[in-house]
Amino acid sequence: MTLGQFLSILKARWWVPLLILLGTVGLTLGASLLMTKQYKAQASVVIDFKPDPISAALYGSGASPTMMSTQVDIIKSDRVAQRVVRNLKLADNPQIRQQWRDEALGQGTIESWLGTVFQRNMDVEPSRESSVITISYKAADPRFAAGLANAFVQAYIDTTLELRVDPARLYSSFFETRSGEAREALERAQSKLSKFQQEKGIIASDERLDVENARLNELSSQFTTLQAISAESSSRQTQAQGAQGDRLQEVLNNPIIGALKADINRGEAALQQMGTRLGDSHPQVLEARANVAELRARLEAETIKVTGGVAVSNTINRGRQAEVKGSLEAQRDKVLRMKAVRDEGLVLMREIDNAQRTYDAILQRFTQTSLESQTTQSNVNMLTQAVPPIEPATPRLLLNTLLALLVGLLLAVMVTLFLELRDRRVRTVEDLVATLGLPVIGSLPKPGSKLSLGGRTSYLQQQLLQPLPQPAKGG
Repeated sequence: MTLGQFLSILKARWWVPLLILLGTVGLTLGASLLMTKQYKAQASVVIDFKPDPISAALYGSGASPTMMSTQVDIIKSDRVAQRVVRNLKLADNPQIRQQWRDEALGQGTIESWLGTVFQRNMDVEPSRESSVITISYKAADPRFAAGLANAFVQAYIDTTLELRVDPARLYSSFFETRSGEAREALERAQSKLSKFQQEKGIIASDERLDVENARLNELSSQFTTLQAISAESSSRQTQAQGAQGDRLQEVLNNPIIGALKADINRGEAALQQMGTRLGDSHPQVLEARANVAELRARLEAETIKVTGGVAVSNTINRGRQAEVKGSLEAQRDKVLRMKAVRDEGLVLMREIDNAQRTYDAILQRFTQTSLESQTTQSNVNMLTQAVPPIEPATPRLLLNTLLALLVGLLLAVMVTLFLELRDRRVRTVEDLVATLGLPVIGSLPKPGSKLSLGGRTSYLQQQLLQPLPQPAKGG
């Protein structure tokens, strides 16, 4: 269908779309005028997602993406609606209670019934790019609408405060009990360590252990030195008891033995001269030989005496070595016992440290939750308070009229086309060609129309003769 055909249909049936359009607009205006006026009051709140100083250690510094949706769900919840009923004390109104009995037949609670009624006319709109939430309420009375909007805001603020305070109170009670148990555990650990120190006589275990370790190191050094000295003295004693005893350093360095050896050398030299000169049987030779023999006996006695001192020195060194070794073993056992005692004490001290840390952590959480349970400030604050609106929100005459015009036009066009399809008529040249399937030779003007014969050609002259269709071959 072309635009010309469509316009010709509307022109021919102009009364149909006109009636439909006027009827639609009239019905809409009448319904809008008969509708009860509804006033919409709006209040807004702002949510502070920054943590307060008390809960800064427990919560993050930013809001999660679902925080605003969660707040909207809280406002729309039955808990907030029923709190509105309790705050306004509407459940005590006899008329409202009678209305509840008539409509709800006394089923459920009046708070739940009223909350459901209020939720139908309440709307929540969160801001997309800020933390502001707008709460609106519609009612026939503008003051009632403003009062309910403000009541929902106050109920929401009170509910958010309860949602923070109630869990904090439960946590505070829990951590209070746990802190008492942790304190008892800490006291038991401290008492156990004190008893252990008293039993072992420990005052400053680390300092005493350092002293004993130093003494152990000193004894170990002395024992090593005495081992070397004892080994040397034992070797010298073996040498003294053998055939080379006269070669000992003590023997060689002894002045008496040196003097005796010199006297023996002089006596032997004199004996040899006298024996050569006087003969072996001469009394002087015999006397000189006796003197040399006496010197040798004295030398041997003195050598035995000196080598005997080496044996005594070796015995003394061995005794000192055995004594130091015993002291070293005793000191080693003492240090080992002290280390064992210290390790046991360290275990007890670690138990005290663990108990102290646990108690401190629980006490910190108890302090935080105790402060949170006593807070009276919510993170939701009223931004704007609802006031009674002057103009009604519904019905909107201008908007309803524009919508009625749009709907009426669409309905008029649809009904007109439907009627035309049921009773199709030839209204244009295109309709004639489509109906008969024959070309149009010309068209006559309507009766009463004037022909233009001047510089313009007539409508009849403007029609071009269409070529006649050629007959089919063999027809």
